[in-house]
Amino acid sequence: MRIWPPAATASAISWLTIKTGEGDVYEIDTALRPNGNAGLLVSSWESFADYQRQRGSNTAWVWEHQAMTRARFCVGDARLRQPFEEVRREVLCAPRDPQALSQEVVAMRAKMRAAQAFMPEVFDFKHSPGGMIDAEFAVQFLVLAHAANHPGLQDNIGNIGLLLHAEDKGLLPAGTGKAAAAAYRQLRHLQHQARLDEQTGRGAMQDLTFERTAILALWQTVFKQN
Repeated sequence: MRIWPPAATASAISWLTIKTGEGDVYEIDTALRPNGNAGLLVSSWESFADYQRQRGSNTAWVWEHQAMTRARFCVGDARLRQPFEEVRREVLCAPRDPQALSQEVVAMRAKMRAAQAFMPEVFDFKHSPGGMIDAEFAVQFLVLAHAANHPGLQDNIGNIGLLLHAEDKGLLPAGTGKAAAAAYRQLRHLQHQARLDEQTGRGAMQDLTFERTAILALWQTVFKQN
């Protein structure tokens, strides 16, 4: 394991978050490390694998396994690609109590919603009930709850592909996954457009009835909430 001194850690964070004429290079939150602000900036592969596999006294939380459903090997030592993918799939297929998992995911989503405040007539493409994050959390639950029995859910095919696969395998009622996938695709398009135009990523509630209704139906189906 390489342990970076505090000065080097501060420099790395400064480099990663530098502001340019085109915006921030990267947006990072070091408090999201396993040990929060006290955590190492760089840890060994073995430590990462043990943390994700729930080995030892310090192990990953459910929301961190939710993040693993979207994890990708992008750049770095090519020798780590296969071991990383093996750990990722092992995490996705680990035995879980569906009810306890559902409660954890719903509780985390409730915390996120509590941190947001919008006018009743405004629909935030990502954060409002029936927005993109609701669809993403539903997909993450489906993956963590069913990937062991449905290997197609382990693949990196994106939220839309996973929704369609879940419906195809009978994990969602006919039409629910397709409607939510179409709604998610439209909201993602609107979100991308808003970012390019430097807009807020919000619209009028009445203009997004289909998208909101489709994703709320997905949420209610997955988490059995009315």
